[in-house]
Amino acid sequence: MEKYKARIAIIGGSGIYDPGMFEKSEKIKVYTPFGAPSAPITIGEYKGISIAFIPRHGEKHSIPPHSINYRANIWALKEIGVERILAPSAVGSLQENIKPGDFVIPDQFIDRTWGRAGTFYDGGQVCHISMADPFCPELANIIYNTALSIGLRIHKGGTYVCIQGPRFSTRAESKLFRSWGAHIIGMTLIPEVNLAREVRMCYSTIAMVTDYDVWAEKPVSAEEVVKTMNENVEKVKKLLANLIPKIPIERKCNCSKYLDEAIL
Repeated sequence: MEKYKARIAIIGGSGIYDPGMFEKSEKIKVYTPFGAPSAPITIGEYKGISIAFIPRHGEKHSIPPHSINYRANIWALKEIGVERILAPSAVGSLQENIKPGDFVIPDQFIDRTWGRAGTFYDGGQVCHISMADPFCPELANIIYNTALSIGLRIHKGGTYVCIQGPRFSTRAESKLFRSWGAHIIGMTLIPEVNLAREVRMCYSTIAMVTDYDVWAEKPVSAEEVVKTMNENVEKVKKLLANLIPKIPIERKCNCSKYLDEAIL
């Protein structure tokens, strides 16, 4: 993999990736101890910066959230030198002031998934990685300030409830999560963020709100999600184009250090 190197990666859906933003691009296959990633990795250049992209649901959006090979995706990015991950994803809102079309940069999560392979340390070594503050604060600040500078409506901070999927929540579940003080709900954060920390990467979700979930007494439909998601795509691409050149080479956060105290 020495020929292919990228410091920054985007994990997202096919709607987020625009080959036109890259000056040149190439797809590569990366083999991992955990099987095949969701798709070949696209490596391209933007304003002289090497960027990697992988669609977490596959190139044709055919892999449901609970079946994604998260370990292979993160390991493949590690193999090409990625240190920072930007992770756009669609979410529902659990709070009235967080409206469809808004963006959220969460700083906490609640895990309601099960059965997903969530660590690289399944035996031989034991690793208890700290997730007290799961997202990179440096990336969060850059994303937030960039979004404000281009006029996007964005919320900094908040709790992301990650559910198993692929079904949406019941009304009772949605109201329960809302009563916990959670802000947004989605299906793909876990274990992506955990695995990124285990390989010393910075990680930040760029959550795109598509609906109010079902606490608002209006059942959410896949059609509604797709419609709002499509409207958000241009905003996300504009955000990424302005954001990427602002990410410094040197990391000033602690994301690369958590593993030092985690392995027994």
